[in-house]
Amino acid sequence: MNVTVGNDIIEVTRIKDLIENSDLKALKRIFTEEEIKYCENTNNMKYQHYAARFAGKEAVFKAISPMLKDKFSIGFNDIEVLNDNMGRPYVNILKTNINNKKMQIDISLSHIKEYAIATVVAKME
Repeated sequence: MNVTVGNDIIEVTRIKDLIENSDLKALKRIFTEEEIKYCENTNNMKYQHYAARFAGKEAVFKAISPMLKDKFSIGFNDIEVLNDNMGRPYVNILKTNINNKKMQIDISLSHIKEYAIATVVAKME
């Protein structure tokens, strides 16, 4: 068994600027339909939620990168960060070339007005 960790922090304004200065097509290169639907329905906190998901994707990449053939094996849209019915975040890996190993990923997201942070623990058998 192999356990790896990844974390990331991002300024919410970076994501806000990206979203406000991009079209929907550009947004869909980073976020999945479900992520966009969730973030757009969070009222005045949507940029914090987008930023937390972006940090989550970066943290996942950092945690699983030792298992990837190269850094281009997985993209932002291949990692999906959603919430379950209790509001807890979870990760779906939609496409990957990780040698068919069984993988479990635990993720924690946090955000305030200016920053969003994510920590990921990945366990691979």
